[in-house]
Amino acid sequence: MVLGLLCELHRRNDALIVAAKATRRLEPMAGEYGGATFLELFFDLVFVFALTRISARAFEDLALEPGGSHAWMAVTGGGKTLLLLLALWGVWQGTAWTTSRYDPHHIWLQAIVITALVASMVMGVAIPRAFSQTGLMFAIAYVVGQLSRPLILLVALGRHPYRRLKLRMAITFTATGVLWIVGALLPTTPRVICWAGALAVEYAAVRTGWPVPGLGRSTTSKWDIAGEHLAERYQQFFLVALGETILVAGFAYSMDPHGPGRTTAFALALATTIAMWRIYVQRAGQILGEAVAKARHPATIGRSAADTHAVMVIGLTATAIGYELVIEHPGGHPGPAWVAVVIGGPVLFLAGRARLEYEVFARVSPSRWIAILVLLALTPVLPHVPALLAAAGALVVLATVGVADTRRARGDTAEAAAPPF
Repeated sequence: MVLGLLCELHRRNDALIVAAKATRRLEPMAGEYGGATFLELFFDLVFVFALTRISARAFEDLALEPGGSHAWMAVTGGGKTLLLLLALWGVWQGTAWTTSRYDPHHIWLQAIVITALVASMVMGVAIPRAFSQTGLMFAIAYVVGQLSRPLILLVALGRHPYRRLKLRMAITFTATGVLWIVGALLPTTPRVICWAGALAVEYAAVRTGWPVPGLGRSTTSKWDIAGEHLAERYQQFFLVALGETILVAGFAYSMDPHGPGRTTAFALALATTIAMWRIYVQRAGQILGEAVAKARHPATIGRSAADTHAVMVIGLTATAIGYELVIEHPGGHPGPAWVAVVIGGPVLFLAGRARLEYEVFARVSPSRWIAILVLLALTPVLPHVPALLAAAGALVVLATVGVADTRRARGDTAEAAAPPF
């Protein structure tokens, strides 16, 4: 009974600490590390759904016929899908960065995450028809998800010096928000132009310190950030994207789980997912947090890792789309559009993983570039072979990289992080 009473008192004390954090003045965490909160993990679950909508939209563009869609239609459809994916990534990355700069238990931070969660869910629902019937829904949800963050922080920070940065962010998102809303009211081509322009301005503003005439700009390297928390959030989103490849393959196979071709394609999809997981975690992916903690400028490596993981997530999404096509048409001959996702997905993943290795160790293993060159060398041949062979070729290359990583690490002392930043 005494033990039970002590446990109850400890639980209540923890609850009081969390409540106190939620109501105190919002301050930067200044390097303090805390694991992701349940609300942040809940937020990530929305992106499992949103990424499956991205894959479904791309699949419609590429699966018009067994040989793939017409080249120009594939290019335009792929570009529009990439635009939507980058918008989703912008909302997630901006939210993750915020919860890594300020206490995620604080009530204002929870309001930011919940707002972004709802906005991302609406964006996911609107994705399949974002360039037709649901464009305004997507645009409004995106603007709310992005603009609400600096507006809430303007209130929460009071007279803190960081308030000036949030004002510049709010001004930027207000200006680009006009492009998003106006674009949603226009036909498809001008809509794409408006949205792409808005997204380009936002991404440029992130990387140049949110410059606004008369208000100056800030330097990323001087920002206070809980780098290990941010690294953990990137790792978690990578797992979300990896899980999406399994979901897409599982849904495609479960529609008609018969026939040796479809079964083989499904097995290849699972094996490829496992190979990508292995390559990511074999060493650099495991100790990204350690690298951020050792970096001279944690915010700089955090910003660089954002681009790195964006490339890998795009690669994983393309891979998922490719395997959905292969499962649907295992004996078909892949056209250029199909080859672009079946081979381009692993190429982008390996390129992003090579950059991650540089961020953690200030070097890149030769196996990454050799694998990329082999995949590119196979590209001219693959349109003339069955889709299953194309997928199998990509798997063999990825598995070889995974084996090379394992052999290099076996018996050696674990390599410590040595970031170049």
